[in-house]
Amino acid sequence: MDDMLYRVVRNRCQCRLCEDIIESRHRHDFVSCKCGAIFTDGGTAYIRRGAKDFADIIDLSEYELKELNHGV
Repeated sequence: MDDMLYRVVRNRCQCRLCEDIIESRHRHDFVSCKCGAIFTDGGTAYIRRGAKDFADIIDLSEYELKELNHGV
C-alpha cells in the first residue's frame, strides 16, 4: 500500500445551510454556495475548502486509488 496514491476525481461538497451542491472543475476554479457560507477550490488538482463554520460542509468529493509508477 506504500506505493499507492489517492487522486481527486471530483471536488464537490454541499452546504448544510442552503443545501447547495458546489463543484470545482479545474485548478483555481473557486466556487462558493449561494448563501456564501462555504467554498471549494482546486478542481482535480487539489482540494481547498473554506467556511464560516467547517461543520457546514458535507464532503461529496470522489477519489481514485492509483499505483505510483517508479519508472521500473
